[in-house]
Amino acid sequence: MDSPTCPGCRQRDNALAALQRQLDELRQQVRDLRVRLDTNASNSSLPPSQNPPAAPKPVTKKKTGRKPGGQPGHEPHLRQLLPPDRVTQTHHFRPQHCRTCRAPLPAQAGPGDPAPIRFQAIELPDLAAVVTEYQGHTRTCPCCGDRTSAAIPAPVRAHSIGPRLTATLSYLSGCHGLSRRAVEEIAEAVFAAPVSLGTVSNLEGEVSAALAPAHQQALDAVRAAAVKGADETSWKRAGKLCWLWAAATATVAAFVVHARRNAAGLAALLGDGLGGILCSDRWSAYAQVPAARRQVCWAHLKRDFRKVVDRGGSSGKVGRGGLRVVKGVFAQWHLFRGGGCTRAQLQDALLPLELRLNRVLLWGAIAGTDRTVARFCENVLALEAALFTFGRVEGVEPTNNHLERLLRRGVLWRKRSFGSHSERGCRFVERALTVVQTLRLQQRSVLTYMTEALTAHRAGLPTPQLLPNG
Repeated sequence: MDSPTCPGCRQRDNALAALQRQLDELRQQVRDLRVRLDTNASNSSLPPSQNPPAAPKPVTKKKTGRKPGGQPGHEPHLRQLLPPDRVTQTHHFRPQHCRTCRAPLPAQAGPGDPAPIRFQAIELPDLAAVVTEYQGHTRTCPCCGDRTSAAIPAPVRAHSIGPRLTATLSYLSGCHGLSRRAVEEIAEAVFAAPVSLGTVSNLEGEVSAALAPAHQQALDAVRAAAVKGADETSWKRAGKLCWLWAAATATVAAFVVHARRNAAGLAALLGDGLGGILCSDRWSAYAQVPAARRQVCWAHLKRDFRKVVDRGGSSGKVGRGGLRVVKGVFAQWHLFRGGGCTRAQLQDALLPLELRLNRVLLWGAIAGTDRTVARFCENVLALEAALFTFGRVEGVEPTNNHLERLLRRGVLWRKRSFGSHSERGCRFVERALTVVQTLRLQQRSVLTYMTEALTAHRAGLPTPQLLPNG
């Protein structure tokens, strides 16, 4: 259609075009605001506790009408008996007479008698820390009258709190997230060992120094690992926003508190080499790792596609198509993990899902979706090489759930303590979390290791190995 020659008509058409553009922008803003209002735990990383009132109700199981607790016929989960070396005392109950003929029975078991039934009762003794007092005496010389004093040796005066009590108090804060005031109260109420609040803080600093070599061992291990997951969550240092970074393998977890949520923060965690395959979300800091050596978390993709569905309109087609692919991916993965198919069969089953997802994303990037959804589709398309790594590489999973479960302890610590006040406090957090979560993965005693590490630190000896084959 030819442009009008009338100046007034041209001015009118230009004004209408400008109004149309403004209307389109306002519509886009309304859609974006609606999406923000509709953000909830099902379509974002928002925890369920922060769901808005209008959020969809969480999925709940139908009531069965049965009473809560163990059901008749279920397999019992009995407390395991402790080994003989853990038994303090044993009481024997022996039958004296035969229950049939009342004849006397021998005190010792015969060759055909079964082993005795066993029952163990566990109790705490009266808890009171062992207090050792050292006295330096002074004596007056009977000849010249001069007084001579015996000094208490410097190694004795170096520490007023023993290594096991020190490790225990730091274990309560570093493993179970108790506040320093709570630790101070437990020290007096449970162990009858009153300590000051400042002493609790100073003991944490000493334990942190003792765990520094173990923290470095864990960092070296995850950096050298062929496969690892990484994630980050917010932290506070003296009220200022910073970030708690985490990386983990099946047996080692490492944490670092860093000021930035960018490439520098990731480098502080994984070093400059960034070797191996990395499982993560789509945060831009991870983009420095080539897509061929990444696995994007499908649990995050599921939430992203759900969010696209909630935008409505033509975007819903993209979201629903993506969710169908997600459902198929998890179905095939669970079948493979349960032994229902081989890895070659898994790869064959994933191929049509990969092609279907590509069509969905291409349509979303170039068709009639809004700009936000188009950018999302373009971003995921750029990461296509990182979507199905789990299908071809042993040890890679489609989600980053393993790492996120480990990071949860840090999240709870942050919610209770609101972060750290000082740089020293941040170092204690990252080292304590590293040791605690690594030892839990290896099913080793956290308290025993912390006591051994502190004892070695005070004696100037090497730190015990944190890694199973270290």
